[in-house]
Amino acid sequence: MSVFPRKILMTRTIRFGHSPDPDDAFMFYGIALGQVSLDDIHIEHLLEDIQSLNQRALRGELEVTAISAHAYAYVADRYWVMKTGASMGEGYGPVMVSRHFRTVEDLHGKLVGTPGPLTTATLLFKLFTEKMDNVDLPFDDILRALEEDQIDAGVLIHEGQITYEASGLHKILDFGEVWNVQTGGRPLPLGLDVVRKDLGDQLAGQLSSALRRSIEYGYEHQEEAVEYALRYGRGIDKDLCRRFIKMYVNELTVDMGKAGQESLEELYTRAYQKGLIPLKPILRIC
Repeated sequence: MSVFPRKILMTRTIRFGHSPDPDDAFMFYGIALGQVSLDDIHIEHLLEDIQSLNQRALRGELEVTAISAHAYAYVADRYWVMKTGASMGEGYGPVMVSRHFRTVEDLHGKLVGTPGPLTTATLLFKLFTEKMDNVDLPFDDILRALEEDQIDAGVLIHEGQITYEASGLHKILDFGEVWNVQTGGRPLPLGLDVVRKDLGDQLAGQLSSALRRSIEYGYEHQEEAVEYALRYGRGIDKDLCRRFIKMYVNELTVDMGKAGQESLEELYTRAYQKGLIPLKPILRIC
């Protein structure tokens, strides 16, 4: 009979779901490189688009996962919010763009592509527009649908927020700008990292701390981390990749703090009052 070291027998695998995007890749660089680790814990990365991760969270499949802030209203019974890992726009966010139309009023009665029913971008579309229809598409199909005139406008997330002009599109609304004005300058919560409650307080805190160290490692080794993140940039160059990372991996990502938590409360209050979520979740940040 083979005898294995006790440490190997005790190793536990934690599945961590995140999207294959430059900002997430940058955040996980320290962990992926093995420079940040947890004793007796093996972190297994699972890369999927954010809407797929939202669906997995509804089923409680992954121990730790990135999800849309919108989706948390549906999974708060199973997950806690991690104070580290949030994507928050500071005066910017998802953008609604069009090729043929110029104003919000032009789009009344028109069809807008949105990136999935549980994404925060789709929630913002429903919060801040009216008299428009929407159709949910995979986020990376929205540009193609615009090019083929299948939709009249589209809500773009990820790097599409900063590359749309190259496709001959123009901005109708930046939902981060709208949020900034209406909330008196609060940051806009877009994505969260959450940890399943059955892991317990101690392990949840350790995982949150590990992610924080990984982000800090990325900024301490920024050139290498950006090069690594560029693999997930879907055709953007290094300068645009760096710009996108700095938009969504900021101080609030390291620790959302009071400002981030209050912004989440604001988002859920507005969504609940408008009947867009079934309940206003009670937040516990770990």
